[in-house]
Amino acid sequence: MPHTPVWFMRQAGRSLPEYRKLREGVAMLEACMRPDLVVEITLQPVRRYGVDAAIFFSDIVVPLKAVGVDLDIVPGVGPVVASPVASPADVAAIPDLTPDHVGFVTESVGELVAELGATPLIGFAGAPFTVASYLVEGGPSKDHAKTKAMMFGDPDLWSALMSKIAAISAAYLEVQVAAGASAVQLFDSWAGALTPSDYERFVLPYSATVLERVSALGVPRIHFGVGTGELLTLMGAAGADVVGVDWRVPLDEGVRRAGGRAVQGNLDPATVFAPTDVMLGHAADVLARAADAPGHIFNLGHGVLPSTDPDQLARLTDFVHEQTRH
Repeated sequence: MPHTPVWFMRQAGRSLPEYRKLREGVAMLEACMRPDLVVEITLQPVRRYGVDAAIFFSDIVVPLKAVGVDLDIVPGVGPVVASPVASPADVAAIPDLTPDHVGFVTESVGELVAELGATPLIGFAGAPFTVASYLVEGGPSKDHAKTKAMMFGDPDLWSALMSKIAAISAAYLEVQVAAGASAVQLFDSWAGALTPSDYERFVLPYSATVLERVSALGVPRIHFGVGTGELLTLMGAAGADVVGVDWRVPLDEGVRRAGGRAVQGNLDPATVFAPTDVMLGHAADVLARAADAPGHIFNLGHGVLPSTDPDQLARLTDFVHEQTRH
């Protein structure tokens, strides 16, 4: 590629007026399971920004919904699970995911790959810890108290749950790659709630299982977490090709911690609300700090914020392309 590649986490969706219009009266889970909407929403930011990759429009709980877990994505709240997991029987009741569960994903990815042409599609799945936390807490949590109580207090149950989710996440990524996705991202939104030693013992083996299974497919694997500055070395050790760095860690330090892997990131998502010249100055700093990285994908340090001005992201994309063209 003649320049540093650019895409934005959560580029498909809520900041775009054309997305909000399309979603009027349509629940989030329905939007994620209707190929016509998935394809259109995934393509919208590629048309608007000229980014170098599309990210598959979905949600990390979609594979759970597909295998029959009773959950909903509640507006203003997030995923809510009707009967949280609390026993070995609860874990055993969750089916393994097969391609038949997610035919809508195979259809959506196939259509997208045909539409995108040379632009790659990134598939994604939630990492085991984050998905487990929703299942155990019953919804979003600030302190993950129930999750950690299970993790520390019933390690056998925790292992069974994490193994189950790792298998579902890996299978979900395999479906996306089989249908034509060019790369995948394993997204660990809540891993930053853990100490390095707890992450290494209770989480890393299961994320590594997902990434190892996907390694056989021969596509690049990105591993990203929020608030995971202290975990970057361990997240790299889990086996991804690219380590996502959130905005809290200077990118050159992220490069050092990632241990010889390429990095993705890491402009603060709030920077786009500053005047354009200020935003671009921050972007230039990110690019300068990436100079010694084995590889760099320019991205925000987390997802696009809902009230982001789409024109700012277009200017940012153009700037990175112009600054790094060689």
